[in-house]
Amino acid sequence: AAFYPTIFPSIVAMLAARSAMRRAGLRAYSSGATEKIAMVGSGNFGSALTRILGANALRHPVFDNEVKMYVHEEMIDGKKLTEIINENNENVKYLKGAKFTPNVVASPDIADAVSGATMVCFCLPHQFLKPLMPKIKESVAPGAKVLSAIKGIDFDDKGIVLISDLLRQGLNADCSVLMGANVANEMASDAFCETTIGYKDAANGELFRLAFDAPSFKVGTVQDTVGVELCGALKNIVAIGAGFSDGLGYGGNTKAAIIRIGLKEMVKFCKTFYSGIEDDTFLESCGVADLITTCFGGRNRKCAEAYAKHGKTKSLEEIEAELLGGQKLQGTLTAKEVNHILKMKGLEHEFPFFTAVYKISYEDAPLSAITETPY
Repeated sequence: AAFYPTIFPSIVAMLAARSAMRRAGLRAYSSGATEKIAMVGSGNFGSALTRILGANALRHPVFDNEVKMYVHEEMIDGKKLTEIINENNENVKYLKGAKFTPNVVASPDIADAVSGATMVCFCLPHQFLKPLMPKIKESVAPGAKVLSAIKGIDFDDKGIVLISDLLRQGLNADCSVLMGANVANEMASDAFCETTIGYKDAANGELFRLAFDAPSFKVGTVQDTVGVELCGALKNIVAIGAGFSDGLGYGGNTKAAIIRIGLKEMVKFCKTFYSGIEDDTFLESCGVADLITTCFGGRNRKCAEAYAKHGKTKSLEEIEAELLGGQKLQGTLTAKEVNHILKMKGLEHEFPFFTAVYKISYEDAPLSAITETPY
Protein backbone atom coordinates (compact mmCIF):
# COMPACT_ATOMS: atom_id res chain seq x y z
CA ALA A 1 0.00 0.00 0.00
CA ALA A 2 2.90 2.33 0.70
CA PHE A 3 3.88 2.23 -2.97
CA TYR A 4 0.69 3.95 -4.12
CA PRO A 5 0.88 7.62 -3.05
CA THR A 6 -2.06 9.85 -2.21
CA ILE A 7 -2.34 11.24 -5.68
CA PHE A 8 -3.57 14.84 -5.39
CA PRO A 9 -1.11 16.12 -2.72
CA SER A 10 1.59 14.26 -4.60
CA ILE A 11 0.77 16.01 -7.88
CA VAL A 12 0.58 19.45 -6.23
CA ALA A 13 3.98 18.94 -4.58
CA MET A 14 5.48 17.68 -7.84
CA LEU A 15 4.21 20.67 -9.86
CA ALA A 16 5.44 23.12 -7.22
CA ALA A 17 8.88 21.52 -7.26
CA ARG A 18 9.05 21.68 -11.06
CA SER A 19 7.99 25.33 -11.08
CA ALA A 20 10.71 26.18 -8.55
CA MET A 21 13.27 24.24 -10.57
CA ARG A 22 12.44 26.13 -13.76
CA ARG A 23 12.71 29.47 -11.99
CA ALA A 24 16.13 28.42 -10.70
CA GLY A 25 17.15 27.34 -14.17
CA LEU A 26 16.01 30.61 -15.72
CA ARG A 27 18.10 32.54 -13.19
CA ALA A 28 21.07 30.32 -13.98
CA TYR A 29 21.17 31.16 -17.67
CA SER A 30 19.76 34.67 -17.69
CA SER A 31 23.33 35.99 -17.49
CA GLY A 32 23.78 35.37 -21.21
CA ALA A 33 26.45 32.68 -20.86
CA THR A 34 26.36 30.19 -23.74
CA GLU A 35 26.23 26.49 -22.93
CA LYS A 36 28.25 24.17 -25.17
CA ILE A 37 26.80 20.64 -25.48
CA ALA A 38 28.65 17.40 -26.23
CA MET A 39 27.42 13.81 -26.49
CA VAL A 40 29.68 10.88 -25.60
CA GLY A 41 28.21 7.94 -27.46
CA SER A 42 26.77 7.39 -30.93
CA GLY A 43 24.82 4.15 -30.82
CA ASN A 44 21.12 3.76 -31.50
CA PHE A 45 19.83 5.67 -28.45
CA GLY A 46 22.77 8.08 -28.30
CA SER A 47 22.18 9.09 -31.91
CA ALA A 48 18.45 9.54 -31.31
CA LEU A 49 19.19 11.84 -28.36
CA THR A 50 21.80 13.76 -30.35
CA ARG A 51 19.22 14.53 -33.06
CA ILE A 52 17.16 16.30 -30.40
CA LEU A 53 20.16 18.11 -28.92
CA GLY A 54 21.19 19.36 -32.35
CA ALA A 55 17.74 20.75 -33.12
CA ASN A 56 17.38 22.37 -29.69
CA ALA A 57 20.83 23.95 -29.87
CA LEU A 58 19.54 25.89 -32.87
CA ARG A 59 16.20 26.73 -31.20
CA HIS A 60 17.46 28.15 -27.90
CA PRO A 61 19.95 31.06 -27.70
CA VAL A 62 21.35 29.75 -24.41
CA PHE A 63 23.13 26.95 -26.32
CA ASP A 64 26.11 27.18 -28.63
CA ASN A 65 24.97 26.12 -32.11
CA GLU A 66 27.51 23.32 -32.54
CA VAL A 67 26.88 19.96 -30.85
CA LYS A 68 29.77 17.52 -30.97
CA MET A 69 29.25 13.75 -30.74
CA TYR A 70 32.01 11.32 -29.81
CA VAL A 71 31.98 8.36 -32.20
CA HIS A 72 34.01 5.19 -31.75
CA GLU A 73 35.48 5.01 -35.24
CA GLU A 74 34.37 2.21 -37.53
CA MET A 75 34.78 1.52 -41.23
CA ILE A 76 31.58 1.27 -43.27
CA ASP A 77 32.11 0.05 -46.85
CA GLY A 78 35.68 1.34 -46.77
CA LYS A 79 34.81 4.76 -45.35
CA LYS A 80 35.08 6.15 -41.81
CA LEU A 81 31.79 6.37 -39.96
CA THR A 82 32.59 9.88 -38.72
CA GLU A 83 33.12 11.08 -42.28
CA ILE A 84 29.80 9.58 -43.36
CA ILE A 85 27.99 11.27 -40.46
CA ASN A 86 29.56 14.66 -41.14
CA GLU A 87 28.98 14.50 -44.89
CA ASN A 88 25.48 13.00 -44.88
CA ASN A 89 24.17 14.11 -41.46
CA GLU A 90 23.20 10.52 -40.73
CA ASN A 91 24.50 7.64 -38.60
CA VAL A 92 24.02 4.94 -41.22
CA LYS A 93 25.27 2.20 -38.88
CA TYR A 94 23.12 2.75 -35.79
CA LEU A 95 20.22 5.04 -36.79
CA LYS A 96 19.81 4.63 -40.53
CA GLY A 97 17.33 6.94 -42.22
CA ALA A 98 17.23 9.60 -39.48
CA LYS A 99 18.93 12.89 -40.25
CA PHE A 100 20.88 15.08 -37.85
CA THR A 101 20.74 18.84 -38.16
CA PRO A 102 23.95 20.08 -39.86
CA ASN A 103 25.28 21.56 -36.60
CA VAL A 104 25.94 18.05 -35.23
CA VAL A 105 29.62 17.22 -35.72
CA ALA A 106 30.99 13.70 -35.22
CA SER A 107 34.50 13.29 -33.82
CA PRO A 108 36.53 10.10 -33.19
CA ASP A 109 38.76 11.92 -30.68
CA ILE A 110 37.24 12.09 -27.21
CA ALA A 111 39.31 15.11 -26.17
CA ASP A 112 38.21 17.01 -29.27
CA ALA A 113 34.57 15.94 -28.89
CA VAL A 114 34.23 17.38 -25.37
CA SER A 115 36.72 20.25 -25.65
CA GLY A 116 35.29 23.30 -23.88
CA ALA A 117 31.92 21.63 -23.31
CA THR A 118 29.87 22.92 -20.38
CA MET A 119 27.16 20.22 -20.70
CA VAL A 120 28.27 16.65 -21.43
CA CYS A 121 25.79 13.84 -22.03
CA PHE A 122 26.77 10.16 -21.84
CA CYS A 123 25.06 7.34 -23.72
CA LEU A 124 27.31 4.32 -24.22
CA PRO A 125 27.77 0.89 -22.62
CA HIS A 126 29.11 1.61 -19.14
CA GLN A 127 31.98 -0.85 -19.49
CA PHE A 128 33.56 1.58 -21.98
CA LEU A 129 33.21 4.63 -19.73
CA LYS A 130 36.12 4.47 -17.28
CA PRO A 131 38.97 4.57 -19.84
CA LEU A 132 37.53 7.76 -21.35
CA MET A 133 37.11 9.78 -18.16
CA PRO A 134 40.68 11.07 -17.64
CA LYS A 135 40.74 12.74 -21.08
CA ILE A 136 37.21 14.05 -20.62
CA LYS A 137 38.12 15.64 -17.29
CA GLU A 138 41.11 17.38 -18.88
CA SER A 139 39.12 18.70 -21.84
CA VAL A 140 35.74 19.93 -20.60
CA ALA A 141 35.13 23.49 -19.42
CA PRO A 142 35.65 24.24 -15.71
CA GLY A 143 32.43 23.60 -13.79
CA ALA A 144 30.92 21.45 -16.54
CA LYS A 145 27.75 19.54 -15.65
CA VAL A 146 26.98 16.09 -16.97
CA LEU A 147 24.01 13.84 -17.68
CA SER A 148 23.93 10.06 -17.88
CA ALA A 149 21.56 8.21 -20.20
CA ILE A 150 23.45 4.97 -19.50
CA LYS A 151 21.10 2.14 -18.51
CA GLY A 152 23.21 -0.09 -16.31
CA ILE A 153 24.92 -0.39 -12.95
CA ASP A 154 28.38 -1.37 -11.79
CA PHE A 155 29.66 -2.89 -8.56
CA ASP A 156 32.78 -3.12 -6.44
CA ASP A 157 33.75 -5.12 -3.35
CA LYS A 158 31.37 -2.98 -1.26
CA GLY A 159 28.28 -3.32 -3.45
CA ILE A 160 26.42 -1.20 -6.00
CA VAL A 161 28.16 1.58 -7.90
CA LEU A 162 25.79 3.85 -9.82
CA ILE A 163 27.03 5.19 -13.14
CA SER A 164 26.07 8.71 -12.07
CA ASP A 165 28.33 8.32 -9.04
CA LEU A 166 31.19 7.16 -11.26
CA LEU A 167 30.73 10.32 -13.33
CA ARG A 168 30.46 12.59 -10.29
CA GLN A 169 33.62 11.18 -8.76
CA GLY A 170 35.60 10.77 -11.97
CA LEU A 171 34.80 14.21 -13.36
CA ASN A 172 34.10 16.13 -10.14
CA ALA A 173 30.83 17.29 -11.70
CA ASP A 174 27.13 17.47 -10.88
CA CYS A 175 25.33 14.65 -12.68
CA SER A 176 21.69 14.39 -13.76
CA VAL A 177 20.21 11.25 -15.31
CA LEU A 178 17.80 10.65 -18.21
CA MET A 179 15.70 7.49 -18.47
CA GLY A 180 12.33 6.76 -20.02
CA ALA A 181 10.10 4.78 -22.36
CA ASN A 182 12.24 5.71 -25.35
CA VAL A 183 12.71 3.22 -28.18
CA ALA A 184 15.30 4.92 -30.35
CA ASN A 185 13.86 4.00 -33.75
CA GLU A 186 10.48 5.42 -32.75
CA MET A 187 12.18 8.59 -31.51
CA ALA A 188 13.92 8.86 -34.87
CA SER A 189 10.55 9.02 -36.61
CA ASP A 190 9.47 11.78 -34.19
CA ALA A 191 6.69 9.65 -32.70
CA PHE A 192 5.49 11.22 -29.44
CA CYS A 193 7.04 9.90 -26.23
CA GLU A 194 8.06 11.02 -22.76
CA THR A 195 11.24 10.76 -20.72
CA THR A 196 12.35 11.58 -17.19
CA ILE A 197 15.32 13.61 -15.99
CA GLY A 198 16.39 13.05 -12.41
CA TYR A 199 18.43 15.89 -10.94
CA LYS A 200 20.23 16.97 -7.79
CA ASP A 201 20.92 20.59 -8.76
CA ALA A 202 17.71 22.33 -9.88
CA ALA A 203 19.37 24.81 -12.25
CA ASN A 204 21.35 22.09 -14.01
CA GLY A 205 18.27 19.89 -14.23
CA GLU A 206 16.40 22.71 -15.93
CA LEU A 207 19.19 23.29 -18.45
CA PHE A 208 19.16 19.62 -19.42
CA ARG A 209 15.36 19.68 -19.62
CA LEU A 210 15.58 22.62 -22.03
CA ALA A 211 18.24 20.81 -24.06
CA PHE A 212 16.09 17.70 -24.55
CA ASP A 213 12.46 18.83 -24.38
CA ALA A 214 10.78 18.87 -27.80
CA PRO A 215 7.23 18.66 -29.19
CA SER A 216 7.58 14.89 -29.71
CA PHE A 217 9.89 14.27 -26.73
CA LYS A 218 8.38 15.63 -23.53
CA VAL A 219 10.67 15.75 -20.52
CA GLY A 220 9.44 15.34 -16.95
CA THR A 221 11.75 16.05 -14.02
CA VAL A 222 12.12 14.63 -10.51
CA GLN A 223 14.61 15.36 -7.75
CA ASP A 224 15.57 11.69 -7.48
CA THR A 225 18.60 10.69 -9.53
CA VAL A 226 18.98 7.33 -7.79
CA GLY A 227 15.40 6.18 -8.38
CA VAL A 228 15.43 7.27 -12.03
CA GLU A 229 18.77 5.58 -12.68
CA LEU A 230 17.92 2.29 -10.98
CA CYS A 231 14.62 2.06 -12.87
CA GLY A 232 16.51 2.47 -16.14
CA ALA A 233 18.88 -0.37 -15.29
CA LEU A 234 16.59 -2.87 -13.56
CA LYS A 235 13.80 -2.82 -16.15
CA ASN A 236 16.17 -4.51 -18.60
CA ILE A 237 16.27 -7.60 -16.37
CA VAL A 238 12.47 -7.74 -16.46
CA ALA A 239 12.56 -7.38 -20.26
CA ILE A 240 14.81 -10.45 -20.49
CA GLY A 241 12.20 -12.41 -18.53
CA ALA A 242 9.45 -11.08 -20.82
CA GLY A 243 11.48 -12.19 -23.84
CA PHE A 244 11.88 -15.68 -22.40
CA SER A 245 8.09 -15.79 -22.01
CA ASP A 246 7.57 -14.72 -25.63
CA GLY A 247 10.09 -17.27 -26.88
CA LEU A 248 8.30 -20.04 -25.01
CA GLY A 249 5.05 -19.03 -26.70
CA TYR A 250 3.25 -17.77 -23.61
CA GLY A 251 0.56 -15.12 -23.99
CA GLY A 252 -0.42 -11.76 -22.58
CA ASN A 253 -1.52 -13.09 -19.20
CA THR A 254 1.93 -14.51 -18.52
CA LYS A 255 3.73 -11.40 -19.70
CA ALA A 256 1.49 -9.22 -17.52
CA ALA A 257 2.38 -11.39 -14.52
CA ILE A 258 6.09 -11.11 -15.33
CA ILE A 259 5.85 -7.32 -15.59
CA ARG A 260 4.03 -7.11 -12.24
CA ILE A 261 6.48 -9.44 -10.49
CA GLY A 262 9.42 -7.62 -12.06
CA LEU A 263 8.13 -4.19 -11.01
CA LYS A 264 7.64 -5.46 -7.47
CA GLU A 265 11.27 -6.62 -7.33
CA MET A 266 12.48 -3.35 -8.89
CA VAL A 267 10.78 -1.36 -6.13
CA LYS A 268 12.04 -3.76 -3.45
CA PHE A 269 15.62 -3.61 -4.75
CA CYS A 270 15.59 0.19 -4.80
CA LYS A 271 14.16 0.42 -1.29
CA THR A 272 16.51 -2.28 0.06
CA PHE A 273 19.73 -0.64 -1.06
CA TYR A 274 18.86 3.08 -1.03
CA SER A 275 16.86 5.41 1.16
CA GLY A 276 15.06 8.52 -0.06
CA ILE A 277 13.77 7.09 -3.34
CA GLU A 278 10.42 8.69 -4.15
CA ASP A 279 7.38 6.45 -4.77
CA ASP A 280 6.29 8.86 -7.53
CA THR A 281 9.43 8.05 -9.50
CA PHE A 282 8.07 4.59 -10.34
CA LEU A 283 5.01 6.25 -11.92
CA GLU A 284 7.11 8.49 -14.20
CA SER A 285 8.24 7.57 -17.72
CA CYS A 286 11.47 6.14 -16.28
CA GLY A 287 9.46 3.66 -14.19
CA VAL A 288 6.36 1.75 -15.21
CA ALA A 289 6.19 3.31 -18.71
CA ASP A 290 9.77 2.31 -19.59
CA LEU A 291 9.18 -1.13 -18.10
CA ILE A 292 6.11 -1.70 -20.28
CA THR A 293 7.66 -0.54 -23.55
CA THR A 294 10.87 -2.49 -22.92
CA CYS A 295 8.91 -5.69 -22.23
CA PHE A 296 7.05 -5.35 -25.55
CA GLY A 297 9.87 -3.98 -27.73
CA GLY A 298 13.57 -3.22 -27.62
CA ARG A 299 16.73 -5.25 -27.93
CA ASN A 300 16.63 -7.06 -24.57
CA ARG A 301 13.22 -8.64 -25.16
CA LYS A 302 14.12 -9.43 -28.76
CA CYS A 303 17.34 -11.26 -27.91
CA ALA A 304 15.81 -13.12 -24.96
CA GLU A 305 12.97 -14.32 -27.20
CA ALA A 306 15.49 -15.65 -29.74
CA TYR A 307 17.50 -17.33 -26.96
CA ALA A 308 14.36 -19.11 -25.75
CA LYS A 309 13.21 -20.09 -29.25
CA HIS A 310 16.58 -21.76 -29.84
CA GLY A 311 16.20 -23.63 -26.55
CA LYS A 312 19.46 -22.16 -25.19
CA THR A 313 21.40 -23.93 -27.97
CA LYS A 314 22.86 -20.60 -29.12
CA SER A 315 24.81 -18.44 -26.72
CA LEU A 316 23.64 -14.96 -25.80
CA GLU A 317 26.83 -13.63 -27.41
CA GLU A 318 25.95 -15.31 -30.72
CA ILE A 319 22.42 -13.93 -30.63
CA GLU A 320 23.71 -10.46 -29.76
CA ALA A 321 26.06 -10.55 -32.76
CA GLU A 322 23.31 -11.78 -35.10
CA LEU A 323 20.52 -9.43 -34.05
CA LEU A 324 22.03 -6.21 -32.72
CA GLY A 325 24.45 -5.12 -35.45
CA GLY A 326 27.19 -4.05 -33.06
CA GLN A 327 24.97 -2.84 -30.22
CA LYS A 328 25.25 -4.41 -26.76
CA LEU A 329 22.74 -6.48 -24.81
CA GLN A 330 22.47 -4.81 -21.40
CA GLY A 331 19.77 -6.82 -19.60
CA THR A 332 21.76 -9.99 -19.07
CA LEU A 333 24.83 -8.03 -17.97
CA THR A 334 22.70 -6.12 -15.45
CA ALA A 335 21.20 -9.41 -14.23
CA LYS A 336 24.73 -10.70 -13.66
CA GLU A 337 25.78 -7.57 -11.79
CA VAL A 338 22.63 -7.56 -9.66
CA ASN A 339 23.08 -11.24 -8.84
CA HIS A 340 26.65 -10.57 -7.72
CA ILE A 341 25.34 -7.94 -5.30
CA LEU A 342 22.51 -10.17 -4.06
CA LYS A 343 24.93 -13.05 -3.44
CA MET A 344 27.30 -10.72 -1.62
CA LYS A 345 24.49 -9.62 0.69
CA GLY A 346 22.87 -13.07 1.03
CA LEU A 347 19.65 -11.84 -0.56
CA GLU A 348 19.15 -14.09 -3.61
CA HIS A 349 16.09 -15.74 -2.04
CA GLU A 350 14.51 -12.30 -1.52
CA PHE A 351 14.57 -11.63 -5.28
CA PRO A 352 13.46 -14.89 -6.94
CA PHE A 353 12.59 -13.29 -10.30
CA PHE A 354 15.93 -11.51 -10.74
CA THR A 355 17.67 -14.71 -9.62
CA ALA A 356 15.72 -16.84 -12.11
CA VAL A 357 16.64 -14.54 -15.02
CA TYR A 358 20.31 -14.75 -14.01
CA LYS A 359 20.30 -18.55 -13.66
CA ILE A 360 18.55 -19.08 -17.00
CA SER A 361 21.01 -16.72 -18.71
CA TYR A 362 24.26 -17.88 -17.13
CA GLU A 363 23.70 -21.22 -15.39
CA ASP A 364 21.82 -24.44 -16.16
CA ALA A 365 18.35 -23.38 -15.06
CA PRO A 366 15.69 -24.36 -17.63
CA LEU A 367 13.73 -21.71 -19.47
CA SER A 368 10.60 -22.90 -17.71
CA ALA A 369 12.04 -21.51 -14.45
CA ILE A 370 10.74 -18.10 -15.52
CA THR A 371 7.21 -19.26 -14.61
CA GLU A 372 7.89 -22.21 -12.31
CA THR A 373 9.88 -20.29 -9.71
CA PRO A 374 7.68 -19.52 -6.66
CA TYR A 375 7.37 -15.73 -6.51
